[in-house]
Amino acid sequence: MSDHPALQPVRLADATLPNRLAVAPMTRVSASGDGTPTPDMADYYAAYARGGFGLVITEGVYTDPHYSQGYLNQPGVITPAHEKGWQAVAHAVRDAGAHPVMQLMHAGALSQGNPYTAGTAGPSAVRPRGRMMPAYGGSGPWPVPHAMTDDDIDTVVEGFVAAAGRARRAGFTGVEVHAANGYLLDQFLTDYTNTRTDDYGGTTANRIRLTARIIREIREENDDPAFWVGVRLSEGKVNDHHHRWAGAPDAVTVFTAVADAGATYIHLAGEGAGWTQGSTLETGETLTALARRVTGLPVIANGGLADPGLATHVLDDGHADVLSLGRAALANPDYPRRLAEGRPIHPFDPAMLDPTVTLANVAAWQQRQPARRP
Repeated sequence: MSDHPALQPVRLADATLPNRLAVAPMTRVSASGDGTPTPDMADYYAAYARGGFGLVITEGVYTDPHYSQGYLNQPGVITPAHEKGWQAVAHAVRDAGAHPVMQLMHAGALSQGNPYTAGTAGPSAVRPRGRMMPAYGGSGPWPVPHAMTDDDIDTVVEGFVAAAGRARRAGFTGVEVHAANGYLLDQFLTDYTNTRTDDYGGTTANRIRLTARIIREIREENDDPAFWVGVRLSEGKVNDHHHRWAGAPDAVTVFTAVADAGATYIHLAGEGAGWTQGSTLETGETLTALARRVTGLPVIANGGLADPGLATHVLDDGHADVLSLGRAALANPDYPRRLAEGRPIHPFDPAMLDPTVTLANVAAWQQRQPARRP
């Protein structure tokens, strides 16, 4: 399998990745209580690089001491201690041969653990669908968020920009703006969570405006093409797996806006649906292929792409440039090496994330397992 297309180098901005396999962002809620990354986190992320992944994207990292934190023990990047902790992570990943990218996240109305404030905030005072997630320490219905003012929005932007600067100083190749999965920037993009009548509400072009503004201002503050500013987008959400955009024209508006703002790449998440089930538009074109075609940017596809045959199809037929793996990477931190050597790919066991999604829970799961084939 050494000639598999996922194992071939690929150019991303000014860098060449050793292969087309990335670790998808996965919340681990294993930082210290004040949000500082731990040595265990550095070991965790470096293990993927040692396993052969060319790109390692961190879990979502909160960006300000106001409304951004989503979960207790979520890592932040807002203090010197946070920056120092992330420096250890970045160096560990880079020393093991991969490019580290930090995902910057604001939870917005989907916050269920934030010691900085008792309330939540979003584009509009609309209660999120569904219920909080027990695996991340929540229970019951989501609270109704405070509708953000212009000053609140400016604070959000300033937080993302400052966080990107800290990530750059810590040694990350770039950042990924989290505008997917139902969190704040996706709340602005989604019509039923955004009922605003100002420049950030109404049309799709207005609802993507905040994401584009953040990308643009990060790029202006870090005017170096060697520093990546990617963006993650999705149709489905952690609290609404079935949501879909209005169609191809809406997708073109979204993709064009983030590309024009200066995004380095587009990462399309398969929340609640694999790439195969959730990627095809009414035109017959896939969402990932559309993003590549209309922007010319590298596109990272996500959603059940561990099957070698499907991975070949997505890459060889021009649907994406890079594949990000989540649960398959959890079960196989050495997935690229397994693929190259023709070794078996272990199936994901939901018990790895039950009852919590922490690193400690995975370690306990590993101790319970019989010896698995190397």
